[in-house]
Amino acid sequence: MNILITGGAGYIGSILTPTLLAQGHHVTVVDNFLFRQNSLMDCCHYPHFQVVRGDSRDEGLMKPLIAKADLIIPLAALVGVPLCNQDQIGTTTTNFEAVAMLCRVASPAQRIIMPVTNSGYGIGEKGKFCTEDSPLRPLSTYGITKVKAEEAVLQRENSLSFRLATVFGLAPRMRLDLLVNDFVYRAVHDRAVLIFEGHFKRNYIHIRDVARAFQHGIENFETMRGRAYNAGLEEANLSKLELCAVIKKHLPKFVYVEAPIGEDPDKRDYIVSNARLLGTGFQTEWGLDRGIVELIKGFTILRNTIYGNV
Repeated sequence: MNILITGGAGYIGSILTPTLLAQGHHVTVVDNFLFRQNSLMDCCHYPHFQVVRGDSRDEGLMKPLIAKADLIIPLAALVGVPLCNQDQIGTTTTNFEAVAMLCRVASPAQRIIMPVTNSGYGIGEKGKFCTEDSPLRPLSTYGITKVKAEEAVLQRENSLSFRLATVFGLAPRMRLDLLVNDFVYRAVHDRAVLIFEGHFKRNYIHIRDVARAFQHGIENFETMRGRAYNAGLEEANLSKLELCAVIKKHLPKFVYVEAPIGEDPDKRDYIVSNARLLGTGFQTEWGLDRGIVELIKGFTILRNTIYGNV
């Protein structure tokens, strides 16, 4: 297939792009390389790889690229509550308006697979799993723009969306601000973490299982289209304190303490059912323990201390 990926040099794209290329797909990536990353260097040897340095909001740039695509995967986004709060205009134009433009420009025959976030569920009902039919109550600009983008995509006949759990794992364009990655990094290098509102629960998924979910969606598109799918580890609806306990199994010197005062700016708190996606035949391969072992190895290599002597 001819696949167009916006934001394909980002955290998810840096795993998904080489995965699709290795399968023989022709992949075009549009990315503004906002973080000066070199995450797609290993893809350049593929003759069926094209990279365009540009902005996914630029309709003049995007129109001819969209016209050649069988499938469009809009990954380009400002991601996470702190970044989105810093640039609310950029968040709205990139996360929602650029996706709405894709939907308007693309022909009805072209396919779109859209990643969004299960943070759209906001604060769930205690003890009750969020399904794809649960009400969406996003709490942040990030969550709101992603919910609106999903609405635009699912209004098309040839589309589906994945509501991703909190992603973790190593990638060429690494992110240390995601919860599991952050806690493991602190456990390796600081051996301690202070937790705010440790009872808040979330679901998690490894980045390579995210790439596999996209592959699954491509291969089963006809039977899956027109719907949203929660994508996460069914056995990993864990609170922050429970997550820390799992990390401590691998790093016994890790100490975690819950703060008696203070708040987490990210107020998400929910448990999620992934039954709909599992019902299509998809299975995750990366459990939390396997991912933590991977992260420990990666953080033995990676130290973000450019201003330190040691």
